[in-house]
Amino acid sequence: MKQGWEIKKLGEVCEISTGKSNTEDAIENGDFAFFDRSKIVKRSSKFLFDCDAIIVAGEGQTFLPKFYSGKFDLHQRAYAIYNFDKSVSVHYAYNYLIHFHKYFESVAVGATATSLRLRHFQDLPIPIPPIIEQQRIVSILDEALTAIAKAKANAEQNLLNANELFENAAQEIFTQKGINWEENLLGDFATFRNGINYTKGSKGEKIKIVGVKDFQDSYWVPDNDLVEVSLDGKINETDLLQEGDILAVRSNGNPQLIGRTLLAGKINEKVSHSGFTIRIRLNSKIVNPNYLCHFLKIQQTRKTLVESGNGVGIRSLNQGSLSSLKIPFPKSLKEQEAIIDKVDSIAEQSQKLKDIYQKKIDDLEELKKSILQKAFAGELKTEKAVAV
Repeated sequence: MKQGWEIKKLGEVCEISTGKSNTEDAIENGDFAFFDRSKIVKRSSKFLFDCDAIIVAGEGQTFLPKFYSGKFDLHQRAYAIYNFDKSVSVHYAYNYLIHFHKYFESVAVGATATSLRLRHFQDLPIPIPPIIEQQRIVSILDEALTAIAKAKANAEQNLLNANELFENAAQEIFTQKGINWEENLLGDFATFRNGINYTKGSKGEKIKIVGVKDFQDSYWVPDNDLVEVSLDGKINETDLLQEGDILAVRSNGNPQLIGRTLLAGKINEKVSHSGFTIRIRLNSKIVNPNYLCHFLKIQQTRKTLVESGNGVGIRSLNQGSLSSLKIPFPKSLKEQEAIIDKVDSIAEQSQKLKDIYQKKIDDLEELKKSILQKAFAGELKTEKAVAV
């Protein structure tokens, strides 16, 4: 600890309390900000606080603090940290809690919906330098973190642009049909089968399963790290994956995941797929499975599949939706293979760009952590300029 600094508990230097409002108190055009457990700041017709405050959700998976100055309403499961004594700047404390927000994740209690208790805030140690040093630290951090945030936003936009360039190029390839193209319904040359269901209490045959978590942004069915589950009885041979099968996410709480696909390569063991997925198996050689998988992954196709999903709360894709999907393709398999090679090449170039921008984002995040670490260890230099 740097000379002249001391450590106190957060509860010793400020007031900490929850709000009294409920989710139903949020209104669309309220005069006051309303903070609840979500990341989105809502509106309210009333206010409970009028001050500079640090606000932290009391439930969730992440607990990133927000700063607000003025009148605001607060949910009964959110915390306001305010009314600091003269030894601590609220802006200094806010930056410290940004730096230390992982602490809240580590102490939160509960299995699924983790939550924070008042003691978790009160007992948090906070290093307190002289007020002049706090002001210097805040000034440097404001400039440095603003520059980092700007650079990170640019890198994130470039990452989105790289994705969009690939999507546009792939979309153009599949929509500019030649004279030797035709268009058939997917159900005319493919069959569909929903995945298998099982429970934790099942005690039959064990088998590897492809689940929704295995899709991510992958192209191929993974050949390792698949979950092994027990079934009720033995696996039906018709439920086993074969080379050339395509899996699609059938049901998920996030509609944007519906229709996400994977292509099965060579299968060396018994592998099936979960009930939240659906299998597409070609029964004709008029379309290359690789070509079909690429077509199913383009944005316009995904949009069509997502919009065809049904269900309330949990959207779902059914066999009828897939069966009626129109598939444009060249009659020549060689031309299909040429398209596959072209899309693969574009995807490879796009991935190189995305890797560059993602590394930039990761490096900026590490730089931010390093600067915050130095700030609260008393090692922050006087220079305000930060190269990003």
